[in-house]
Amino acid sequence: MSVPTLLLNDGNSVPWIGFGTGTALYSKDAAEAVSVAIQNGFIHLDGAQVYNNEETLGVGVVQSGKPRSELFVTTKLTKLKPGATPKSALQESLKKLGLDQADLYLIHTPNNHKGQLKEVWKGMEECKKDGLTKSIGVSNFAVEHLEEILEVATIPPSVNQIELHPYVWKALQPVFEIHKQHGIVTSSYAGLSPLFRGKGGPLDPVIESIRQRLQTTRGQPVTDSQVLNKWLKQNGILVITTTSKAERAREYVDTVNVPDLTAEEIALIEKTGSQLHQRYFPGNWPPE
Repeated sequence: MSVPTLLLNDGNSVPWIGFGTGTALYSKDAAEAVSVAIQNGFIHLDGAQVYNNEETLGVGVVQSGKPRSELFVTTKLTKLKPGATPKSALQESLKKLGLDQADLYLIHTPNNHKGQLKEVWKGMEECKKDGLTKSIGVSNFAVEHLEEILEVATIPPSVNQIELHPYVWKALQPVFEIHKQHGIVTSSYAGLSPLFRGKGGPLDPVIESIRQRLQTTRGQPVTDSQVLNKWLKQNGILVITTTSKAERAREYVDTVNVPDLTAEEIALIEKTGSQLHQRYFPGNWPPE
């Protein structure tokens, strides 16, 4: 089954869903989880220098038997060591990953580069120009950080990966606006948090009602996770998610086969989500 893609503002494409190697896999051997994810339909692997498992992500890619040309690999720049540059940091990552080139390279968080964001962004552009990565972008950037790098950017970020689910949807509207202006794809992590970390919230009955409708329409099981992932997908959002279970990996990838939510259902999720403002990873986001 081919995985749908999103077009980036630099002309490249990215698979709409990616397997994240942070959270539960942070500083752990990710090889088995990555291999299982690939064998069950994921072709986009989302890593980071700070996850401290790039070597095992690379091992998982090899173990899966999938050709490199059929995979999309992301990594992210952490705080620079003295004398290091985004380019030297990416070269180190590629060596660990066992790759010649990344597909996407993101600045992981603006808080690691206070006062140096413009300089760091120029270093990111150098990585793209030198062919070390196909695309460049950012993560956890608020409006002010995007504005700061856009002042000097000759290549705008192609992606901004942020905590995104219905309970922050309303608060993120200014970020979405600047994304729209510059053709930046919004990428979501922690998109399923209302289900796993926020049980008992106002969304629960809404998700359940939509799930039942979709299941009846489809004539086979639909899960709560598929409802939320479908909502993200229909909003044009790049989804990063993770699991240790093969069946859950298949379920996430299978979201494309779930019937579409109606415009009314999408609006209801967003309206209900706006009743509660809740971040589950506040440390990654600049103070509000």
